[in-house]
Amino acid sequence: MGDTRIAASDHVSFEIQKGEFCVILGPSGAGKTTVLNMLGGMDTCDEGTILLDGEKVSGFDKKRLTTYRRYDVGFVFQFYNLVQNLTARENVELAAEICRDPLDADTVLDEVGLADRKNNFPAQLSGGEQQRVSIARALAKNPKILLCDEPTGALDYKTGKQVLALLQATCRKQGRTVIVITHNSALAAMADRVIRINSGRVVDQTVNPNPTPVERIEW
Repeated sequence: MGDTRIAASDHVSFEIQKGEFCVILGPSGAGKTTVLNMLGGMDTCDEGTILLDGEKVSGFDKKRLTTYRRYDVGFVFQFYNLVQNLTARENVELAAEICRDPLDADTVLDEVGLADRKNNFPAQLSGGEQQRVSIARALAKNPKILLCDEPTGALDYKTGKQVLALLQATCRKQGRTVIVITHNSALAAMADRVIRINSGRVVDQTVNPNPTPVERIEW
């Protein structure tokens, strides 16, 4: 209000290694999504530095940020954000068309278990299937980093575990860096690295030498 300034992220500092599965934990309003959006080039920071693969993302102008989002980052959203009048394949192809080195849409849809649902529209798919299309769309861009904002928030328990298993497998098999933000602390066990955020600050960071397969996690 007025001259009051609120810092959504305040002195946040962490490092994630290439190929890691990272979980960023925190309650609602903690600043998790703000951090994710800055990593993805959708928000900018007033101070500090964001580096990805040696590039200073925080120094990019608007044009370079657009290129960064297009080529280097894959986004997976809580509510899928699929184009309703396009089939699953067409949704994936739409993202692939704007990239330099995309993966084949059919191949990626096969990998996420939707070989027989490629020609269905979003309204004909379950929530879990729609989220898999969302993941396939992100993977088809062949990004350096996959950013997932509460990817199981709109799913039931069983389907949520299937989606998390898919994300974990993507990280392990492809060596892709995956970052998941969530308020579910049980998911910490599946991560290589856990970053806890509260009130816009990093309050704890841990490295897990023996991540647990999603199938063995209960919450």
